[in-house]
Amino acid sequence: MLAAALLSGTAMAAPKVLMLHQWASGNDAASIAKLGEMFTAAGGTWEQTAIAGHTANTLAKLRADVVAGNAPAAVQLKGPEIAEWNATGGTADMDELATAEGWDKVVAPELLPVMKPEGKWVAAPMNIHRINWIWGNKAAMEASGVTELPKTWADFNAACDKAIAAGKICLAHLSADWSDATVFETIVYGQDLELYKKAFVDGDVEALRSEGMIKAFDQMRLMVTKYMDPAIAGRDYDTASNMMVNGDALFFIMGDWELGAIKSVGHEPGGDILCGQSPTDWAGDGFILNSDSVVFFKQNDPDYQEGQKLLASLILSPDFQKVFNITKGSIPARLDVDLADGFNVCQQQSQASLKASIEGGTLVRSMAHNMTVLQKYRGAMMDTITEFVNTPEMTAQDAANIMADAVEAQM
Repeated sequence: MLAAALLSGTAMAAPKVLMLHQWASGNDAASIAKLGEMFTAAGGTWEQTAIAGHTANTLAKLRADVVAGNAPAAVQLKGPEIAEWNATGGTADMDELATAEGWDKVVAPELLPVMKPEGKWVAAPMNIHRINWIWGNKAAMEASGVTELPKTWADFNAACDKAIAAGKICLAHLSADWSDATVFETIVYGQDLELYKKAFVDGDVEALRSEGMIKAFDQMRLMVTKYMDPAIAGRDYDTASNMMVNGDALFFIMGDWELGAIKSVGHEPGGDILCGQSPTDWAGDGFILNSDSVVFFKQNDPDYQEGQKLLASLILSPDFQKVFNITKGSIPARLDVDLADGFNVCQQQSQASLKASIEGGTLVRSMAHNMTVLQKYRGAMMDTITEFVNTPEMTAQDAANIMADAVEAQM
């Protein structure tokens, strides 16, 4: 029915799509396969190009295709990259479909300026990831005398001191700039919400070199030198995750894609593995948001134009939002999808916190996961954070000044 409705008035058009993305393996590949199956079932012809590795690899392929005059119909992009490509004039206008299906009324409001960089829909959000999670091994916590997940950074430090006294590693961590930045942005956010907005959303240089930022680096130094273990160099994601899951470490600060890793090794989140909001020194629900999305590029072929409409409609359909996010560990970008059936307790908690953070004004987008500042500023911030992690003699004040200077140099 959906395919027939979209094809009405375009007698000869048969929906086709070529989607460029970076979900080449694991849960990501399984999740995108669901979209392909739904597109085919709705009468479309599905093609995809999966570029493994970093987002930069996907962007390089996209640039080459655009230069060659062969822009793909749909591309996995996010955050400020959407606005940058929209500024080239090459993105497709999806406003007519969005109006007909009422996207503005159901999509999380923090995503609207991202998907509509100049007021018109050019992208469709697939999900919402929460970044500010802390995961805990219940048995390891109990063995260390820790009765609950820490709610404040003082609670976290006290719990870690108990873990160290019990001979445990407190915080599992891996060797990657994005994971360093993930932990650091949760510290800044949890200590000072307004500082996070000024520094990591607005890119304010003075905020980056402020006393609040120095305090955040001090907390990061404490965690790196005392609460993490010294064997982080070269450690991959699965190894770090398994340290927490197996009880070698009490905690892991990581986004909700961790749910897939937990389930893949036979554990159930909400039981022996606990999930909660990462520490905050201010009361209430908080939410650092990341979102995967698909951007549509102008096409001359009517088949691909109809394919874009079909694909966008499917992405924002409640059915896809449910199937995709159950598999991926995230939650729907639509706020009207009921998570009572099929979603786990952590995902249900995530949706409740999202809605509460919208009402409370505490919802922010993630710098570490490319949802706020331009890549050149994000890169400067992340380089400094990782340099700090790997340079014991670098002081917190030095780090704040270096980060501010590096960002300012890109302006």
